[in-house]
Amino acid sequence: MKLHEFQAKEVFAKYGIPIQKGVVIERAEQLDGLDVPYAVVLKAQVLVGGRGKAGGIKLASNPAEAREKAGQILGMDIKGEKVRRLLVVPAANIGAEYYLAFTVDRGARRLVCMGSAAGGIDIEEVARTTPEQIVKIHIDPFMGFHSYHARQMGKKMGFEGKSLLQFAAIAASLARLCTEMDAELAEINPLAMVDGSLLAIDAKLIIDDNATYRHEGLPRNEEMTDLEAMAKAQDLSYVELDGDIAVIGNGAGLVMSTLDMIAHFGGKPANFLDVGGGATTENMTQAMNIVLRKPGVRGLFVNIFGGITRCDDIARAIVAQPPNVPMVVRLTGTNEAEGRAILEAAAIHAFTDPEAAAQDAVRLAAGAS
Repeated sequence: MKLHEFQAKEVFAKYGIPIQKGVVIERAEQLDGLDVPYAVVLKAQVLVGGRGKAGGIKLASNPAEAREKAGQILGMDIKGEKVRRLLVVPAANIGAEYYLAFTVDRGARRLVCMGSAAGGIDIEEVARTTPEQIVKIHIDPFMGFHSYHARQMGKKMGFEGKSLLQFAAIAASLARLCTEMDAELAEINPLAMVDGSLLAIDAKLIIDDNATYRHEGLPRNEEMTDLEAMAKAQDLSYVELDGDIAVIGNGAGLVMSTLDMIAHFGGKPANFLDVGGGATTENMTQAMNIVLRKPGVRGLFVNIFGGITRCDDIARAIVAQPPNVPMVVRLTGTNEAEGRAILEAAAIHAFTDPEAAAQDAVRLAAGAS
């Protein structure tokens, strides 16, 4: 379960992590008489990434400007999600920006702490272009994260003296939060130096859905993006991601492995969508309508292993509404020959090898305009 920034910061504060205090509003007129020092930053509260680039974060130097810009952001569509709330915080005099996060390394089957002196920007871009700027410490599940781990990381990130001690305290608190709250991701980006002290300017927290029953005090986020709500209404399992290659598969395991293959070949999946084990032509049509509505999608990868699902039903849905982006289909299993014949009649090639299909999907999406 994803938490909004303001909700994540509330949790961070309970663990002693220094945050910016702010106010959440739902209407621009709520700014009138608000007791906040100007200038302020207005931050869209959405569950998708990229809000800054989309215009969802704005600086206002006075109340009139704040009200005008709040009106611009509220109701804005950011990657298919409508902005319904803003977090209003004082503008910070930032001296330096850092990155700090704890997440699950599924390959290593343990938590990993990641830090970088190159904070405030897309950490995935840093990892791709200058991976040496990222410090990683894998955490032994029996030993846990200790103060010496935090100091070791802080020194590699350039901290010393008082700032090193403060960083170590924040890192230790974030580690405890991640473990106690069953977090899949606990991220501060940026962790900023403001007037000589470190402050969490932004916060991201994702809680394992299977563990939410253990956290009664946690805000129950039933909020979804518009596309996630649309998928839920159709009984489709859909989760938005930050990439540009739409993915449709049948079976959670198959879809997860598809996401991994796309990432392995250098692509970024735009979503997780599982049409289920007994997918029909109607299910597939609905799935395509949903994944292709997301702004910024540059390719579609359909990966179907037919058991109860019939490949010819899937093929009919694909042919009935060919997408306006490059598409790659991997089709194998029940009624495979019939499905391939339907696709070939529409000049659509179907792969049998999933890795070859994933590689082609990444290649085509990279070349799409």
